[in-house]
This record gives sequence, structure tokens and C-alpha cells, in this order.
Amino acid sequence: MSVPAAPPGQPKKAATAAWIGSALEYYDFFIYGSAAALIFPTVFFDESDPATATLLSLATFGVAYAARPIGALFLGHYGDRLGRKKIMVFTLILMGLSTFLIGCLPTRDQVGTLAPVLLVICRVLQGISAAGEQASANSMTLEHAPSDRRGFFTSFTLSGTQGGQLLATLVFIPIAALPEDQLLSWGWRVPFWMSIAVAVAGYVIRRTLDETPAFTRQTESEGVAKLPLAVLLREHWADVLRVIAGALVASVSTIFTVWALAYGTSESVGLSRSSMLWVGALANLVALAAIPLWATLSDRIGRRPVFLIGAAGSAVMMFVYLWAISTGAYPLVLVLGIVTFGVVYSAANGVWPSFYGEMFSTRVRLSGMAVGTQIGFAVAGFAVTFAAQIAGPDGDDWFAVALFASALCVPPVLAALTARETHRIPTELLGTRTPRTESDRERVAA
Repeated sequence: MSVPAAPPGQPKKAATAAWIGSALEYYDFFIYGSAAALIFPTVFFDESDPATATLLSLATFGVAYAARPIGALFLGHYGDRLGRKKIMVFTLILMGLSTFLIGCLPTRDQVGTLAPVLLVICRVLQGISAAGEQASANSMTLEHAPSDRRGFFTSFTLSGTQGGQLLATLVFIPIAALPEDQLLSWGWRVPFWMSIAVAVAGYVIRRTLDETPAFTRQTESEGVAKLPLAVLLREHWADVLRVIAGALVASVSTIFTVWALAYGTSESVGLSRSSMLWVGALANLVALAAIPLWATLSDRIGRRPVFLIGAAGSAVMMFVYLWAISTGAYPLVLVLGIVTFGVVYSAANGVWPSFYGEMFSTRVRLSGMAVGTQIGFAVAGFAVTFAAQIAGPDGDDWFAVALFASALCVPPVLAALTARETHRIPTELLGTRTPRTESDRERVAA
């Protein structure tokens, strides 16, 4: 039995809901990154020396990534049992509330060591939310999309992520320009307070979205798996490992977004906060256009070659970009930042939602994507902390950081080289090793 077609307009509606929801969710997630690089070392770790304070602040950025595998186990399980829609609404509300609370936290001057403890708790809640957001949104869009355009439609989730990152950066540009006393007293809180809109928007945006035809059929015919994780590890363990390895490419994003920002604004380089934030903003603006273009290309030539372009290209471009920062030549930093993150990295970033999702069957798709990506993303999150350590006592050994970032691109390349090409496989046959009938084999061949 084939999967019933999605109702008219549902693929676009699902893609739009994924874009807007991811943008709102990752606005919350990425304003923390900017604050961790620019504000939190002083506000929450001000009794330490500057280098140690920055290291501790960047470590709290990574805490959310450590929490994401735990959130993936929980939300993946319920997403494959209860449906994609419920998880999509839950994650947005959780992210909005936890981010708003960060903006309400007392500083270290006010309550001492309790302040960073509360900060870490809120960051853990952000991580749990993010663990389910992309996996549920990707599953929703993939299962609603036409089989020959899954790459394009699923890319909307990542376009939304870039949109949220762009919005977070644009919000922080005027905030970072405030006088130092205003910035450190109330200014940094404003972007976090704005996130309360996420909790409201989460319900409004996603409440009318239909459950996917693939999940509905699975529920009505074979039923849902009682323990999706057990099925996942029994039938798809190799693909889970591939997704974990592939997800390490996100280290490029975290090092570009957080460590490079801290490095560029350090005394050794001397670029202004606003200048470096504009690099991120314009790179994300270009990524908004590049991601769906790369994804559309993957619908034509396959997921593997496009992903390989992004992973291998990023390994090279991180050397070029960090070298440009070391020169202090801002026009060079701006151009190479846009090329590195906006164009090259977008190849891998735009295609992984379909590439990973197509490895799994409907029964365990959300679990497979959530568990695989979040374990890989956990490493990527702490890549910022490792980068701060290997950059040396003065934080200016950019070559060591570039070498580290490039090394983390090797497992994604190997994962893509060993994966199956899936862009021509019908949606209902995804995750199966062999077509079930002669008719199925003919459909795959076509």
C-alpha cells in the first residue's frame, strides 16, 4: 500500500510551519551564543580573570548540547508514538519559556554562584527543546513533501534555523552598541525577554497543521512501535552511527558563530563587536538563499555529492576564514565569512534534513534523526570550549582551531561516502533495505 497523498497545500503549510517555528526556536538558541561570547563572561563569571571567564561562559553554551541527547531519547520516543505535531508545539513552548527566564536571572554580583547555576539550568532546558525541534520539523516536512522534492521542502527547517540566527544577530547589533553600563545592567536582557512571543507563536503557528500521511498510515496499518529506540538500534544502528558522524559538521557552525566572534573581538585582533556581528548577519542572509538552492540540487543529483561539497569544503574554508580574522582586515573577514558559512557550509547544512531523514523508516524516523543528530551536535556544542582551550593562553592560536575544526569534518565525509543514495526512493520505501515487491523495485529504478 502506498502512502496517501498529502492534502492540497499541506506540504507548503508544513514547510512554512517548520521555517517559522525553527526561526523562532533558534532565535532563542543563538542569542545565547552571542551573549556567551560578549556578555556572560562579565555578568555571570566576573570574579574570574578574563580568559577563564570566557572559557567558563563558552562552556555553558556547550551545556545545552550535552542535554540534547537526553532530550532526543525522550522526545524521539514520544514523537514516534504520538506524532510529529505534538512534539513540534511542545518544543517551541519550552524554548520560549526557558529563554525568557534567562533574561530574568540575577547576576553574580547579586546572588553569587547561584547565578551561573540558574543559567546552566535554563540552558539545559533550551537544549532539551532543541533536541526535538529539528527532528520533528524535519520528519513533518519530509513526510508531507512530494517524493521528488523532499530535499527542497525539508530544507525549510534549516532555512528557518538560519533565519533565527540572523534575527538573533540583528537584535544583538544595537544591543552591543549600548554604553557598557547599560549593556551589562539591562541591555543584554532585552533579546531574551522578546522570546516570550515564542510561547504564543508556538500554538498559533502549528495548531492547525495536519499529522503526516506517512505517520497516519503507519498508525492505522502496522501500528506504532512500543519502544521505537529498540527498533531503531536493532534495524538501523549503522545509519544512527552515520548520522552521529555526519552531525559533527555542525562544529563548523558553532566555531564560526561563537569562537570566531570571541576571537575577532579580542585584544589580539581588535575588531569591534558590531563589525563581527555583521559578518554573521550577512553570512546568514546569504545562507537563506543558498540552503534551498543546494537542497534543490540534491533532488536532482543526490544527497551524497551535495553533502560532501559542504563537509569537505568547510574543512578547507575554516583555515581561510580564521586566517582572515588574524589579519584584522575587515573587508577580507567579511567576504570570506560569507563564502565559508553562507555558501560552502550551507551545502551540508541544507541537505542533511533529507539526507538523514531518508535513512530511516516512518516507525523510527523521528527517533533516528533526534538521537543521531543530537549526539553529534553535543560534540559540536563543546567544540567551542575545546577551541578556546587549544587556542592557547592568549586565545589567538587560530591555526590550531582551524585544524581542529577541519578534523571534525572528516567523519561527516566518511559517513556520506558509506551511505546509500536515497533521493529517488519513494517515501513509503525509505528505511527498507530492499524493495518489497516487483512494483516497488520498478518505482525505485524509475
